[in-house]
Amino acid sequence: MHDKTLAELTRSLDAGEFSSRELTQHLLGRIDRYDSELNSFISVTHEQALAAADAADAARAAGKAGALTGLPLALKDIFCTRDVKTTAGSRMLDNFISPYDATVVEKLAAAGTVSLGKTNMDEFAMGSSNENSHYGPVKNPWDLAAVPGGSSGGSAAAVAAGLVPAAIGTDTGGSIRQPAAFCGITGLKPTYGRVSRYGMIAYASSLDQAGPMARSAEDCALLLNAMAGHDLRDSTCVQRGVPDYTEELDTPLAGLKIGLPREYFGDGLDAQVESAVRDAIKVFESLGASVREVSLPHTHYAIPAYYVIAPAEASSNLSRFDGVRFGHRCASPVDLIDLYKRSRAEGFGDEVKRRILIGTHTLSEGFFDAYYKKAQQVRRLIRQDFLDAFEEVDVLMGPASPTPAFDLGANKDPVSMYLQDIYTIAINLAGIPGMSVPAGLAGKRPVGLQILGSHFTEARLLNVAHQFQQATDWHRQRPAFAEENA
Repeated sequence: MHDKTLAELTRSLDAGEFSSRELTQHLLGRIDRYDSELNSFISVTHEQALAAADAADAARAAGKAGALTGLPLALKDIFCTRDVKTTAGSRMLDNFISPYDATVVEKLAAAGTVSLGKTNMDEFAMGSSNENSHYGPVKNPWDLAAVPGGSSGGSAAAVAAGLVPAAIGTDTGGSIRQPAAFCGITGLKPTYGRVSRYGMIAYASSLDQAGPMARSAEDCALLLNAMAGHDLRDSTCVQRGVPDYTEELDTPLAGLKIGLPREYFGDGLDAQVESAVRDAIKVFESLGASVREVSLPHTHYAIPAYYVIAPAEASSNLSRFDGVRFGHRCASPVDLIDLYKRSRAEGFGDEVKRRILIGTHTLSEGFFDAYYKKAQQVRRLIRQDFLDAFEEVDVLMGPASPTPAFDLGANKDPVSMYLQDIYTIAINLAGIPGMSVPAGLAGKRPVGLQILGSHFTEARLLNVAHQFQQATDWHRQRPAFAEENA
């Protein structure tokens, strides 16, 4: 059961091969037995999962089952979930039990999915390796010595290891696409505003976006159908109709125009990653697509612009965690200032403190115009680069990461870690959709192909990815961990 995709599981449930309860029990058993090696979950919700599975079985028996009814998944521990601990991977929220559901959680529950628990993540989504979690690092099931990527590394590792068929992540600068690439699964970052951020603990409000992580593009389409849509509780959520993202999956790719940004194939790109990506491009050519080189001339400004804008927004968003209303509170404060200082010093990890300090500095008097305003102007140029490119081509393709998954502890310098997102950050600054699909191996570690589209072209991206997965089997390959623990 744990090797099936969501689409395959739906067919099995419809055929009566097993019930949602049996499927849920099987996967909960796998989590209990094997996750101690991976550390991909922070909380496992056994009782709630079984109750939801029973409700799904009852709905199916009454003829009221939908495309996702009874399908298990996991939620990144950044989504508020009623009566369940919601930590954002931080000591600051280790004692926080959410009193409400995020919109994404509501929508998936309404679609009949069964949440098995909350997955591990870099603290407040700040990181590219999942080593910044208060609950310890997550390990990559393809190689337990490697990182799974971040910040949605727990979600990616759990799917790759066969502990859950799908999971929901968030992407602020690549945090769905990079871990999807490192763990050999499919991950989609939708257009900014396509999915509600209500109840999703904020890191950088103008960049954060929730998206699906699964084994196939078809599964991501099924999940996006349920997740997308306008939400009055989120002022940044776009009021726009939601298409059926599965309708165009089988559209042939003849005539598709693919652009290869020359800036994504230069110095710093691992030779094995480049080879796998270029081999994947040849598959698209065999399917009738044409390929041309394009330029995104402001790409090299993306990382400095991002690391001004994102920390500035984080500094503002994380000011609410002060030890007064909820979350960690220091012991025996002598006064209010002592309460603030020690609660925040004890509750936040090093990377979060680093970004708060950077953000506070760039927003301060005398530096706002020099840094934050200038970064927003550069952001506009980066967005225009993409708009210009999409006047010439339908989609852009390139590597999701410059290297395959690196070893745990290998990148101790913060700047070296930030450079891991060199191909993903600009997409968030521009607000466009992007996804990573498995496209090969570098040694025994996966390589992800990144596919990018213009705003609200998720259906096209999913179609392109699905056709590639119909022609290849990279998305069906499993890590040794999953094979050994079948």
